[in-house]
Amino acid sequence: MKNLSLEPSRARVVARRAWFAGLVLATLALITWQATAMLQVNGWTPLKAAILALLVTLMAPVVLSFWTAAIGFMVQWSGGDDLDLTRTLGETRDFTRSRTAIVMPIYDEDPVRVFAGLKATYGSLEATGWLPDFDFFVLSDTRDPDIWVREELAFAAWRKEASDPSRLFYRNRRENVERKSGNIADFCAAWGDRYTYMIVLDADSIMTGRSLVNLVRLMDRHPGVGIIQAPPLPVNRRTLFGRLHQFATEAYSRIFITGLNFWQGGAANYWGHNAIIRIQPFVEHCRLPTLSGKQPLGGPILSHDFVEAAFMRRAGWKVYLASELRGSYEELPASLIDYAARDRRWCQGNLQHLRLLAEPGLHFVNRVHLWMGAMSYLASPLWLLMMGLTTCEGILEEAHSHRSGTPGSLLTALQASAERRALWLFVLMMGLLLAPKLLSLALCLRRPDRRRDFGGARRLAASVFFETLGSALLAPILALLQARFVFSILMGGNAKWEAQQRGETQTTMATAVRRFWFGTLLGLGWTALLLATVPELSWWFVPVLAGFIMAIPLSAWSSRPRLGEWARQRGLFCTPEEIYPPKVLQRFQQQLAAAQGRSWALPGDGLGRVLADPETCDIHLALLPPSDLNGAPQPARLRELQEKLHLGGLQSLDAREKRELLLDPESIQTLAPDFTRGWGADIQRAA
Repeated sequence: MKNLSLEPSRARVVARRAWFAGLVLATLALITWQATAMLQVNGWTPLKAAILALLVTLMAPVVLSFWTAAIGFMVQWSGGDDLDLTRTLGETRDFTRSRTAIVMPIYDEDPVRVFAGLKATYGSLEATGWLPDFDFFVLSDTRDPDIWVREELAFAAWRKEASDPSRLFYRNRRENVERKSGNIADFCAAWGDRYTYMIVLDADSIMTGRSLVNLVRLMDRHPGVGIIQAPPLPVNRRTLFGRLHQFATEAYSRIFITGLNFWQGGAANYWGHNAIIRIQPFVEHCRLPTLSGKQPLGGPILSHDFVEAAFMRRAGWKVYLASELRGSYEELPASLIDYAARDRRWCQGNLQHLRLLAEPGLHFVNRVHLWMGAMSYLASPLWLLMMGLTTCEGILEEAHSHRSGTPGSLLTALQASAERRALWLFVLMMGLLLAPKLLSLALCLRRPDRRRDFGGARRLAASVFFETLGSALLAPILALLQARFVFSILMGGNAKWEAQQRGETQTTMATAVRRFWFGTLLGLGWTALLLATVPELSWWFVPVLAGFIMAIPLSAWSSRPRLGEWARQRGLFCTPEEIYPPKVLQRFQQQLAAAQGRSWALPGDGLGRVLADPETCDIHLALLPPSDLNGAPQPARLRELQEKLHLGGLQSLDAREKRELLLDPESIQTLAPDFTRGWGADIQRAA
C-alpha cells in the first residue's frame, strides 16, 4: 500500500461519501418498502402511520452504523485504508519538533489515579527521547478543599521524582467558569502562545510516548490540519459491567473507526480527550457560543467537543481521526449506575446540539455528527414510544377481530411472518444490529496475532456470544434510563456538574431497587398486558421486556468485581492490554501501588493540613496563582471566617468557607502560626 504525500484529495473523499450515502439511502428505502407492505394490510390507521414514521426514523442511525462497520470491515480485510492519515508516518521527513503542551483538566478527581496516569505517560514519553519538546499541565477546577490540597501535595511529590521538574505545571482556578471548555480556554489565554499544539487528556487518560510523538509528527506533516483524534481503548476495569464494555470496544471498534475514517475524511469528530489540537486556530475559531434561553437547552454548551470540531472545520481546518494510531487509553464507568450518571450530562449536551444544526457554514458531515449525537439519546424514548404504539395497535386490532370475526391486519402479518414480510423485516433489522459483531469476529479470527491477543479463537468466540447476550439484556435498561433523561431535560431539569465516579464502587441490591424498581414494574405490567390481550405479540417484545424485568439483579450483579474476576479466570472478555499489558499500563499499576501509604494519598482535611504542616503550607502558597488572577478578596469576609475558625475549629467551617481561606495567602500566613495554640490541636488531629 503506497504512502500519502499529501492529505486525501477532495474528489476521492466526496466519491466515498456519495457511495456511502447511496448504500444508506438504498437500505432505508428497502426497510421502508417492506414495513409499508406489512402495515398496509387491510388499510392504514393513524397508529400505523406513526409506527412507520418512527421505524424509519429509528432505523436511520442503525443503518448508518451498519454500513460504517461493513465498509470498515472491507477496508480492514483488504489491508487498510490508503487514505488514512497515519500512513504518512512512514514517510521520511525532518520534523520541526514543535513545542507541545499536554494538558489534563480535572474536577474533584482522585489525585492518586490522576497522577499515576500522568507519571506513566511522562515515563513513556521520556523513553522516546522527545520529552524536551513537551510540557505537562494539570488544570484543576477542583472545588473540594481536601482534594485540592491532596492534588498540590501529589504534584509536589511528582516534581521531586521527575527527571525534569521544570516541565511540570499546576494551577487551580478560582471559579470553574464554563467548566472544561472554559478551563482549556483559560489555559490557551495564559500559556497558549508558548506552544504550537496541545494534547488534551481526560482524568482517566493514559497515552504512550510513541502515540504522543506520532500525533505531533502528523500535525507537523499536515499544516492544514487543526485537530487529530487518537481513538482511546478502555482498560483497567474489573467489574463484569466494565469488562463487557471494555471487551466490546476492543473487539468491535476497529471496523467502526476505519469505516468512520472512510467517509468522514477531514471532517471527523473530536471526542474531548486523547487528541492533539493546533492552538492558534482553536483559539481563533472554536470559542463556544452561549445558547439563547435558559438551561437545560439554553445557556452554556455542555458537550463541547463535537461543536469545537465543527467550528474548526468551518474555519477551513481539517479534523482527522487517526484510526490506525495505537497507544491511547481511557477507563470506562464500572457499573450501570455510574455509566448512567455520566450519560445524564452527555444527554443534555447532545440535545443542545440540535439547536446548532442550522448554524451557518458548518460542514454537512459535522451536521450529521451533531444529529447522530442527539439521536443516540432521542432514540431511546422513540423506541419505547414505537413499542407502545405497536401494543395499542395490536390491542385495537385484536378487539376489532373479535367484533368482526376476522383477525386484524397487524396480527395477521405477525402470525404469518414465517412466509411473509414481517419475519423478513425482523431478520433484516437484527442482522443490521448483529452483523458488526460477527464481522469483527471474522476479522479477528482471520489473524493469528488477534486470536492470540484475545486468548485464542474459542475464548474469543465465547466472549462475543456472551457479550452479545449481556448487551442485549442491558440495552433496554439503558434505553429506559436515557428516556428518563430526555424527559427530565424537556421538562426543564438541568444536569449537575459533579465529579465523575471513576472507581469500582459496587451497586448494592438496595440501591438497585431504588433506581430500577420502575423498570421492573413496567416490564411485568407490559408482559401481563400483552399476555392478556395479544399473546402473539408478546414474543416479539421478549428481548426488551426481559431486560426491564431483570434490571435490578443485572445492575447489581454486573457491578461485582468478583464476577468480573470469575469471567477473567475462564478467559471471557479478555483484551490484549490485559493479557499482554504494554509498558505504560504496567507503569501505571506500579505508580498506583507506590502511592499506597504515601501521606498525600490519604484523605484528610485540606485546610488543616496547610495550617498544621509548614511544608504543606509552603507548597500550597507556592502553587497559588497571583491574587489578581484569583480576584480581590473581601477583607471583612476573611476576618469573619478567621474568627469563626478560632472560635469553632475546623468543624465549624463548610467546604466553601475552607476554600475561601485557602485561596487567600494572607489568611494562611496569619492563621498558620497559631496551629500550636488552642484550636491548633484540633487542626493537627484533623490533618
